[in-house]
Amino acid sequence: MAKTDIKKRLLNERSLSVIVHSLFSAWMLSFAFEGQIFYSLAEAYNFDPSVTVFSGIATLFAGLLFCGLFIKTKKAARRLFLTSNIIFIAVSVFFFFPPSVFWRPGIIVSSFLCGACVAGWAFCLKSSTPKNERIKMAADMLILSNIFMIILNMASIHISPRTGLALAVMMLIAAFAFALKISDNDTSVSSGASEQKDNPVSIVKPLLFLSLFIVTITINSGLMYQVVNPAFAHLQDLASWYWALPYIVAILVIRNLPSKVNRSNILYVAIAMIGLSFVAFMGLGRGPAAYLVVDTLMMSACGIYDLFWWTMLGEMLEYGSNPSKILGIGMSANVLGVLLGGVIGSVIRSSNMESASPTLLALAVVCVTLVMLPPLHKRLYSLLKDNAYLSAFYELPAQEQTMHIDRAAEFGKLSERESQVAFLLLQGKTYKSIAEDLLISENTVKYYVKNIYSKFGVQSRAELFSVVLKKEDISSIA
Repeated sequence: MAKTDIKKRLLNERSLSVIVHSLFSAWMLSFAFEGQIFYSLAEAYNFDPSVTVFSGIATLFAGLLFCGLFIKTKKAARRLFLTSNIIFIAVSVFFFFPPSVFWRPGIIVSSFLCGACVAGWAFCLKSSTPKNERIKMAADMLILSNIFMIILNMASIHISPRTGLALAVMMLIAAFAFALKISDNDTSVSSGASEQKDNPVSIVKPLLFLSLFIVTITINSGLMYQVVNPAFAHLQDLASWYWALPYIVAILVIRNLPSKVNRSNILYVAIAMIGLSFVAFMGLGRGPAAYLVVDTLMMSACGIYDLFWWTMLGEMLEYGSNPSKILGIGMSANVLGVLLGGVIGSVIRSSNMESASPTLLALAVVCVTLVMLPPLHKRLYSLLKDNAYLSAFYELPAQEQTMHIDRAAEFGKLSERESQVAFLLLQGKTYKSIAEDLLISENTVKYYVKNIYSKFGVQSRAELFSVVLKKEDISSIA
């Protein structure tokens, strides 16, 4: 298969995956996961949503955490998503009618399946995008899903909850239709021992430490849902369109930063913004200006951190045999933090504690996360530092990528097939996915990779990156 055909297929699958997950996520965020549509319906029917919301978040956490136990292939993940979408549509229909015995079980079942679908999306994230490009794919999904969510929230608030729900169901139907076009070829699972040799670093400790960091910092998100947002409930018209806008803008900015910019410094800025948002919440009033300040600071920081851990988890997918486990564990930490923060916030509200209590707790969380950032950076760098050459290669224009490969092929005396394999290696593809792209066996790929390494005098993919990207090394081979 020609390199241009491979790129075209991957780009098409990437676009479809982003659209499908964004449409589904918009329904989830506006309805199943503490969504405005659900709260508007509950308010219209004088229905207490607290127990249902708590149950939904808990089962969403379970779906994320345990998805990897029963979803082990891309084909299974695609089948789960299509089946779940039908269930989501059926459950949504119950909410066009007054509260019934179906409401709470519907939210619980849907939330569990939502978690499983989010974790299962890891197969699309891994198979359609090289690991250094996953920041852009994750950013596109987060931006698009929040734009769709804003549309649904505004429809629910300014027209009617049922109108918002009807639009959400239409998005689910569209997601189902687009998902049918996504290939179920299982290129996302690593190829066992051969890949472990190429990527020998264990992800267990970095993943667990990252998850602990996510749980800690997202406690503030739970506080926001239970303490900050209710305090500005009278500004619903403004919040309907502005609430997620700073989140979108922050992600858009981070997505388009040059690769040379040190993003770790931005993480410290984001932590400071969280602290300042709670200080502003305590010190300012409850008017529109105060809301704009608090929401801008908080949601911008949330956007920066959401994209950060989506990106880190996305790059970690390369180091495990089941990507849904990795993404599921990381995102379950996000939901657990929201759950813990929500419980704490509910206790603060119900016990009539001093208004400063949420702020003091949020600042304590900020201090803890500041302490955690340096060791987190160290652990992530030890795992992902070899991405530098891959990133440098893939960020080059297509013409320059081809030039590097052609020059490497000339000096290394690579055959046409070896050149194709080398190109895909530099794209960060696994042996199994290279075999499927080129319609050859995995053993044949290993044979070609062995020849390529031998001709360049290297022993790993990282060394090959170095040789191909450095003119002086290429020249020395001649």
